[in-house]
Parts: sequence; structure tokens; C-alpha cells
Amino acid sequence: MSDSIQKLVSEFAGPVVILVRPQMGENIGAAARAMLNCGLYSMRIVAPRDGWPNEAAIAMASGAEAILEAAEVFDDLNAAVADLQFVGATTARDRDMRKPVVDQTTIAKELVQRTSIGHKCGLLFGAERSGLENEEVVLADKLIQVPLNPVHNSLNLAQAVLLIGYAWFQLRHNPTLDDGMPTDDLASKDDLENFFARLVPDLEKSGFLAIEEKKPRMVRNIRNIFQRASLTKTEVSTLHGIVESLKRLQKSAK
Repeated sequence: MSDSIQKLVSEFAGPVVILVRPQMGENIGAAARAMLNCGLYSMRIVAPRDGWPNEAAIAMASGAEAILEAAEVFDDLNAAVADLQFVGATTARDRDMRKPVVDQTTIAKELVQRTSIGHKCGLLFGAERSGLENEEVVLADKLIQVPLNPVHNSLNLAQAVLLIGYAWFQLRHNPTLDDGMPTDDLASKDDLENFFARLVPDLEKSGFLAIEEKKPRMVRNIRNIFQRASLTKTEVSTLHGIVESLKRLQKSAK
């Protein structure tokens, strides 16, 4: 990451824009241009279809090339969100899971509040053709739906980045925002993933996930329960202790 971009990232501490499985370099470049318009400087790219770097993306960036030069590339989404404490996922359709659904103004307000107290936040944008998969959406704390014409509500990748980025840009310096965010050290996505990596195998051994066809949905539901809770690192550590205590009780009962 160049010194100039690093300085801007540190100074503005805006949310990370995460493009998940983007297909066309032109769309990545246009998204970078939209980010720079809105004072967003940190891009992460997950499994780009045409590889990286991408000449078409650079050509389309039109002045925002530094965003692309500083972009981080990941093979999978879990790695891309591991250090983040709050993630919003964009979606144009309803999902079969219980998650808060907000519009671009509401998520922008929360992002401004969270980043102002040091929370590391991210915004997920899915592939152009199909959007985000359910297994990707489950990693998010909230879903973002921009209210548009229901007859045609799909957005180009860069359009989606621009709409949500502009809402954040407008509110960033608004002095009337309520500071209602928790100040505790929120758990990162990696902290939660480590807990799930321990919990799910234990549930499999106990027989709780014995019905194979129901297992994926049950695991998503379990993940969503903990995602909604906005857990701190201390609370996740307590959950680890609870699981360990229950395992000891099970062993002593044999």
C-alpha cells in the first residue's frame, strides 16, 4: 500500500469495500472510481474471475489507480473479513435467514458511528451475475437493501458501491449523530470463526447435527444467532469456556 493511500486510510478510517468474486475488470475499476468519489480508500478483492492485476480495471479506474494498487486480494471471504468487527452485506433479494435488513442511510450512520470509535468495518458486494451466496451472507452482521423500483432493482457493481459510499460520505462529519455504539473490544470475524470451528464439530459429535440434509441450514442459523449478538472478545472467550465446561460434564457423566 502506497504511503499516500495508507495515510488516507488511517486518517478517514472508513469501511473496507470487499468485492466478492467480481467478474469484469471494468467493474472493479469503476468501483474504485466510485470509492474515491466518496472518500473510501481500502479495497479487498475475493477470488476475481480474471485474476489480478487486471489491465481493464486499471483503464476504467480513471484517476483512482492508487485504490487498485493498494487493493488486497484474497482466495476466500473468510480470510478477507477475518480482522473486521462489523460487516454489512448488500443484497437485492430476501434471504432465508434472520438478519437485520437496513437501507443505505441507516448502514451509513452505523458505519460512521462504529469507525469513529475504532471499529474495523466492511461492506460486501457480490458478483455481478448472482450476487452473494448464502454462505457468504452469513458472515455479515446486517443486510443492506437499497429501496428501488421493485420491477427492476438490480444495480451495477460500481453503482452499488457509489450509492452506499455516498450515504457514508454525507454523514461522516455530521455532528448530530448519536454515539450509541458499544465501546468494548468487539470480537473480530476471525474470533467468531475460531469459535464456530470448535462448536460445530462438537455439535456433530453430540448428534445435534445428525440429519445431514438439515445440517447446512442449521449451521447457518447457529452462525446468525452469534453474528446478531455483536459479541466482544471477552464474551467469545466465555463461550469457549462454556463449551469446554459442558464437554467436561459429559465426560464425567459416562
